[in-house]
Amino acid sequence: MTELEKKVFGLPTKPGVYLHKDFAGKVIYVGKAKNLRVRVKSYLLEGRPVDAKTKVLMSKIADVDVIVTDTEAEALLLENTLIKEHHPKYNILLKDDKSYPYIRITKEEFPKIYKTRRVVRDGSKYFGPYTDGTYLYYLIKTLRSVFPIRTCDLPLTEKSIATGKYKVCLDYHIKKCEGPCEGFVSRERYNEQIRQAQQVLRGKTKDLERQLEERMMSLSDAMKFEDAALVRTQLQKLREYTAKQKVLSSDLIDQDLFALARIGSDACTVVFVIRDGKLVGKRHFLVSGSTEQDDAQILQATLDRWYAEVDEFPTEIVLPIELPEPEFVSDYVLQKAHRNVIVTVPKIGDKRKLLQMAETNADYLLREVLLQNAQKDQTLPRAVLSLQRDLQMEVMPRRIECFDNSHMQGTDYVSSMVVFVDGKPKKSEYRKYRLRTMQGNDDFEAMKEVITRRYSRAIEENTELPNLVIIDGGKGQLSHAMEIFNQLGLAGKFTVIGLAKRLEDVFVPNESDPIVLPKTSSSLRLLQQARDEAHRFAISFHRDLRSKRTLQTELTQIAGIGEKTATELLIHFGSVTGVNNATDEQLLQVVSQKVLLSVRNHFQPAVQIIPDSN
Repeated sequence: MTELEKKVFGLPTKPGVYLHKDFAGKVIYVGKAKNLRVRVKSYLLEGRPVDAKTKVLMSKIADVDVIVTDTEAEALLLENTLIKEHHPKYNILLKDDKSYPYIRITKEEFPKIYKTRRVVRDGSKYFGPYTDGTYLYYLIKTLRSVFPIRTCDLPLTEKSIATGKYKVCLDYHIKKCEGPCEGFVSRERYNEQIRQAQQVLRGKTKDLERQLEERMMSLSDAMKFEDAALVRTQLQKLREYTAKQKVLSSDLIDQDLFALARIGSDACTVVFVIRDGKLVGKRHFLVSGSTEQDDAQILQATLDRWYAEVDEFPTEIVLPIELPEPEFVSDYVLQKAHRNVIVTVPKIGDKRKLLQMAETNADYLLREVLLQNAQKDQTLPRAVLSLQRDLQMEVMPRRIECFDNSHMQGTDYVSSMVVFVDGKPKKSEYRKYRLRTMQGNDDFEAMKEVITRRYSRAIEENTELPNLVIIDGGKGQLSHAMEIFNQLGLAGKFTVIGLAKRLEDVFVPNESDPIVLPKTSSSLRLLQQARDEAHRFAISFHRDLRSKRTLQTELTQIAGIGEKTATELLIHFGSVTGVNNATDEQLLQVVSQKVLLSVRNHFQPAVQIIPDSN
């Protein structure tokens, strides 16, 4: 029995997550199981019927790690997190074709509601994502017209309000806010309006309409006609919004519909979010290279991803086919929502018609994406295509990041990163770095610091990674950069090269001999353009710092001159030399007689200037 088999046979029989690793120790597959020992053991059984992809996976497994969880629901969440972290080669990786916005309700004593693209797990509630920007704008506008919720960024608490620190703004006077900043509305009443806004976001407008109608009648009976009129306006705005929502089902229940479309090796899954019979949300995921996955596997991955990310759960899940592990989702919903969820696979009837409509949407979206990709490939510069060929890259270098250092005898050490997208500079994503840990003149350590700072942040914020990284320098610079990529677990996720200045040789990791590109090739010209742009950007930043230091060490050393006066002198005379050469009359246009004396004594200490007694 091999060491791996001994390890597998000793695994616990509890639920959890397993991570298969290859012979290099890289995670190649992440999975979840109700019984870890039984599931992982199945990958060691030779001769059992499996698809081609699983067969290849089984041949590459050299080790396995497991994480035991208390419940299957916890396993689902952990699996989703680990897949995002490791991007395993043999998992189905679902992609959004863009970053969709959410609506955020902050966790404060007096919450705010606004659009965001960043999800921060700080207790705030998130609704979405919203694929239609126009609908999202209309939804937020409706919420603010129905509910007088504040739009300011004041850190309001009952304690700060009691001090009288804040004053109402224009929104209060035009009746768009009830003035919580001055205590004109109680915390309980304000949060009741937030709760009602959440009902709208969940699609629960029927109950809310009834509540508003009852409140309007109650205020009217109490002869509070002005307040009743305000509630009536709220009710009208709410009914205008609900009238525009698309009604999909006469069954007033909450449903999530999942549908799938496939064209060649690409697939698209769609989720329709239906609340009270109305379509309140829609999202789709794309899967590339899905030839070896069947429909059930792709749909299962979609459900796992969807319910690991959302906070609102339906009463019923509608699927086109049976899934291999539906219990993971149903158990997860039970744990989070404390109620059961019905999983339905309709063959006929209204629900089947809804699925057909969702499948039509999935097919349309997939064709649109494939068409857009084809058009992009046709418009890509020849240099990008040539670079992929010459560097033998698996993917096109559509995003290139290039790094360079600049300094003067070890002082004002800076680095720059420039970004090229589809062969063109994208200046909005250029970054400059003032190095913090550098002591002396060491380009290798400088490159290690900037690589660490750039890609540690990229991992932390889950931002887009490049297809190609260019390091300005030869084998030494490249090897030091690769040390950091290995430490961060990014080695192999994109191509990294070093471009040596002297002979324009291209060095790649673990190869002693460089790649020599023809001097006239478009791929080399693109590399040179990126390198020269990084050099220009670094030199520019270095000059700015040097000029600032010159300003601080020359003019600000003069008694009576601070940074503001020094700046005024430089603007007026153009340089420190210009200040020195200026006449007394010219200097007195900017500074006082006392400062004039200090300037003269600084530049001409041997000359005694006696101030005019007048």
